[in-house]
Amino acid sequence: MSTDDDKLGPLRERIDAIDKKLLTLLNDRAQCALEVGVVKQGSSSETPPVFFRPEREAQILTRLMEANPGPLTDQDVAGLFREVISCCLNLEMPLTVAYFGPEGTYTEAATIKQFGHFAGTRPLASISDVFRDVESGAVHYGVVPVENSTEGMVNHTLDCFLTSKVSICAEVEMPIHHAMMRSESATEEVQQIVSHAQSLAQCRGWLDRNYPGVPRIVVSSNAEAARQAAENPTLAAIAGEMAAERYQLRLLSTSIEDQPDNKTRFIVLGNQTVGASGKDKTSLLVSVRNEPGALLRVLAPFDEHGISLSRIETRPAPTGDWSYVFFIDFDGHASDDNAKVVLEAIADVAFEVRVLGSYPVAVV
Repeated sequence: MSTDDDKLGPLRERIDAIDKKLLTLLNDRAQCALEVGVVKQGSSSETPPVFFRPEREAQILTRLMEANPGPLTDQDVAGLFREVISCCLNLEMPLTVAYFGPEGTYTEAATIKQFGHFAGTRPLASISDVFRDVESGAVHYGVVPVENSTEGMVNHTLDCFLTSKVSICAEVEMPIHHAMMRSESATEEVQQIVSHAQSLAQCRGWLDRNYPGVPRIVVSSNAEAARQAAENPTLAAIAGEMAAERYQLRLLSTSIEDQPDNKTRFIVLGNQTVGASGKDKTSLLVSVRNEPGALLRVLAPFDEHGISLSRIETRPAPTGDWSYVFFIDFDGHASDDNAKVVLEAIADVAFEVRVLGSYPVAVV
């Protein structure tokens, strides 16, 4: 036996022993999850019982990361335990989650990040389809994009809240790294570059330097761009690396976005109220009459009670009378004492105030 084998043997034995302990502990955790499910099914306090608790998951992940001694990174720990939670939740209640598709998009990746690989997923053709299926109960939850750090808000998502009564249950942040890809069989020059409009905008500088003069064609999604590139060797697509793997494309360049810290924020839609986690965000829809000082009267209570605003967006009201709707994100939970006072104050000066949801701030 070689010296390396002498050293590796004991380490492998330790790994085998640890794996056995992990197996026992994971099954212990799964059994606890099953018992939780039985308790929830028999409880009369919730009809129907709620199994997905984003505030509870955020508390678990935060506690584990704070206790993490390494060498695993906090992100690794969060990723591993998200899958454990996903598996155990699937034992309690298999979930179906719709997302703005098709497959191979960042929205699918955000769905997997939040719900893990054990949840059933369903790609839908439009953001409004996701809202409709969640509101009707055809799926348990939905995931849609709401904001990009370089391109701003997704107006279609905001507009859907004007007619839908679904709530925001959680948020997911995804770093966005674009790649250039094309068919494995492609040998000639790239004749056209296809991608979603936002992705083309986020890579504009890189494309100007590396592919000047090559036409850029907007398609409905990055996944659709990848699909077209797989069928047409004259095309190159800009999409995430997940799309390259799914459509068996060759990567030409990676991380081609102009802003390396580019992120997209996604929201989880549902039909439930989420409890406080200790580090929360609240989203509001506020309708005001078209009159001078309306916005100032809405914002003043936040300043008076020391609540920080993280986002204000304006959309025209669907009435067409030049009134406006404000989408406001603030730090904290709607159940906080100071938030209650602010919401009451806003209700006195606004035409409508609707809490779209209080939910945990995204964990890594």
